[in-house]
Amino acid sequence: MIISIRRRLLANLLLTIILVSTTALYLSYVDSRQEVQELFDAQLAQSARVLHALVLPELELQHGDEAQTALDHFPRFKNKPVKGMHGKMAFGHEYERKLAFQVWRNNKTLLLRSVSSPEKALSIDALNPKNRGFSDEKSGDYLWRVFSLWDETDTYLIQVGERYDVRDELITNISNRLITPSLIALPILGILIWVGIGRGMQPLQKVAKEVAKRDPAYLEMMDVGPVPDEIKPLVTSLNGLFKQLRAAFEKERQFTDDAAHELRTPLAALKTQAQVALRSNDDLERTAALEKLLGGVDRASHLVGQMLTLARLDPNAGTIQRQRINIHKLAAEVVAQLVPKAIKKHINVELTGQENLMVFAEPLSLSVLIRNLVENAVVYTPEGGEIILKIDRAIADSVMLSVTDTGPGIDEKLTRRVFDRFFRVLGNRTSGCGLGLSIVKRIAVLNQLRVELKNRMDGQGLVATVYFEHSVSDKLSVNN
Repeated sequence: MIISIRRRLLANLLLTIILVSTTALYLSYVDSRQEVQELFDAQLAQSARVLHALVLPELELQHGDEAQTALDHFPRFKNKPVKGMHGKMAFGHEYERKLAFQVWRNNKTLLLRSVSSPEKALSIDALNPKNRGFSDEKSGDYLWRVFSLWDETDTYLIQVGERYDVRDELITNISNRLITPSLIALPILGILIWVGIGRGMQPLQKVAKEVAKRDPAYLEMMDVGPVPDEIKPLVTSLNGLFKQLRAAFEKERQFTDDAAHELRTPLAALKTQAQVALRSNDDLERTAALEKLLGGVDRASHLVGQMLTLARLDPNAGTIQRQRINIHKLAAEVVAQLVPKAIKKHINVELTGQENLMVFAEPLSLSVLIRNLVENAVVYTPEGGEIILKIDRAIADSVMLSVTDTGPGIDEKLTRRVFDRFFRVLGNRTSGCGLGLSIVKRIAVLNQLRVELKNRMDGQGLVATVYFEHSVSDKLSVNN
């Protein structure tokens, strides 16, 4: 199941907020619980000292019975106290039922106690003057927090207690007050994040709409105006892709136009020879026409083969895998395939140079490159000529492959144009389609090679040299 980026961002952000908020609330709860406990402990101690200051003088004057009588006649809360004005209890606060104090004398006589206090000591251990201060005591069904305070003479003991459920209830109320706003704010926050992400993704949606509404043939660069830094790489990449597609389509259109133009002539010639053969009554004339027809078929097949080779090379610019190749061995295999053509023209083909040099290249395309160079030399070398392939080291430890023929050479002004598709030198009567050197140039680019054409020093032929800049030393070849 594919989840949209917007929903994924919303889920991740909300999950992060929930985790952080939960952690913060838990830490706040722990801190609040500790602070509440300390606050109530301080109140218990303060209440005990207030009782010490107010009650002990009365007890020394023998007014303890009157004080107890007054405490006993205080209105008691019912099970459900009636609230008065402003939400307050009619006779005080309901928490008063959960607070208690006692005053003891000589460890055994209970002089004074609150209405909510039991008749036994809140802390039995504290009846011993050695045990004083805070303690947790169980009385009835409740757990109490008790503070025991003895006077200076260890005669009077004041115990002030508070039920723990009071504290827990207060802590729960504080926690609810902290959690409730967060729970209410979470959906609102989710809506705001959803809207914010939508607004933030508008530039991306704008780019998507720009691409969607484009005609397949319209490959100009996009202009979507200012975009965020995060989307700039996407727009840049798309514009780069459009540029590459535009160039590829332009090459394809040019290739198609050139191919149609180049194929029209040989096909017309084939048709003409076929018509001559059909109309001729002379066996010799018919045979000559059929031989020309076969030659035309060979030339057309060669042209189609070269065109297909060139078409296959174009889309594979980034997919070829170069490897170490023994260039001498590969060249020998290619030359062996072309020897029959050279023999027909009585051309001597020779392969010289070092036999252990290794280069980096893609084997299949490199064999096509060598084949086209040698085949081109065979076409332009006159009968009885010579072709020499030489493999040797060049400067900076690179490797070079040179193909030298004894043909007519080439005008230096045309050394660059001969690499164009279907380009042929005017006045040249040799057969060919003008694609051989174009294929050589394309393969050289794909394999990061450099090709150079120049006439021989004596003016009797052409030298085509391929430089392998990233070669492998012959020391590595001994392991192959």
